Amino acid sequence: MKLNYLFGLLVLALVLGGCSLGNASKEEPDNSTGSLTAAASSKYPENPNDNLTFDENNLKDIYLAGGCFWGVEAYMERVYGVYDVTSGYANGTTENPIYEDVVAGKTGHAETVHVQYEPERTDLNTILDHFFTIIDPTSLNKQGNDRGTQYRSGVFYTDSAEKAVIEKVVTDQQTRFNDEIVTEVEPLTSYKLAEEYHQDYLEKNPNGYCHVEFDSLEDQEIPSLIDPADYPKPSDKELKAKLTEAQYKVTQGSDTEAAFLNKYWDTFKDGIYIDVATGEPLFSSKDKYDSQCGWPSFTQPIIPEVVTEHKDKSFNMVRIEVRSRAGDSHLGHVFDDGPKDKGGLRYCINSAAIDFVPLDEMEEAGYGYLTSLVK
Repeated sequence: MKLNYLFGLLVLALVLGGCSLGNASKEEPDNSTGSLTAAASSKYPENPNDNLTFDENNLKDIYLAGGCFWGVEAYMERVYGVYDVTSGYANGTTENPIYEDVVAGKTGHAETVHVQYEPERTDLNTILDHFFTIIDPTSLNKQGNDRGTQYRSGVFYTDSAEKAVIEKVVTDQQTRFNDEIVTEVEPLTSYKLAEEYHQDYLEKNPNGYCHVEFDSLEDQEIPSLIDPADYPKPSDKELKAKLTEAQYKVTQGSDTEAAFLNKYWDTFKDGIYIDVATGEPLFSSKDKYDSQCGWPSFTQPIIPEVVTEHKDKSFNMVRIEVRSRAGDSHLGHVFDDGPKDKGGLRYCINSAAIDFVPLDEMEEAGYGYLTSLVK
């Protein structure tokens, strides 16, 4: 008999109602909610576009000059619906500008970002509203601490039909200022990608110079990648007919199955794990790892919103239970002894609470929109 099997049974006997002893304690956790997954503070907000799948054949372009392109690029990348942003040099008088010549004011180019966005998710008006929030459009050849024509503000378009839209935004923005807006509105005449070290500069150098404030991104309306309304919870009668006895006891009765004697503890194929009661997507195989605890373990849910956390004081311990959002199914517990390089969390989940959908079946099963989170 395997030693890890014996160890799993021992852990089960000790814990009963949870997936592992982990860092369970008889003392109350310091924070009042008991949450282990409160977002850590960071200098720049998370990018809401990271987990989206874009139609690359249906993207639109706009070029924005707003001073040092490091901060403008980092900000615009975080506007919902933006596919990609690059830094470069636009509308100058030389063919192959390099950074040293641009900052010396020898080329006539403006530090500019190329924004590609998907019109199904956002529009030019929204993009420009964000842009005018982070610049001073009345400042001539100056943004932040930077001065010179290379730091002038401008909106450069490639589709002449967009000129009227841009000018309307500028007119509307003028009501916010006493001084005249001097932001250029011109067709794009040239654009040269800046050197590689400028691309995603603030991602590589979080403490690098940035004249842009990111606070306004907090007001974005970002639709959830996964809509709970698509995964309604069946009635109790329907659940009893649909689920096995073990699945019902775990999800509806907060039971725990045996370590190493459950379906998915050693499954590592590509795909997603869904709530067995509702079908709501919960975890990706990309975040699954072998914790050697005998239950499926993940470093994070597929998106934070699909699980909820609840303080569990059963068995004279304090632990954090995790339940599914749409179905309110008991899933397991989350502990803070996971891989440090992946955030340090371990979502210890009962196999009976989840179903596995392989990557090659996701499209047919209606989960094709999540394949980018698995690959």
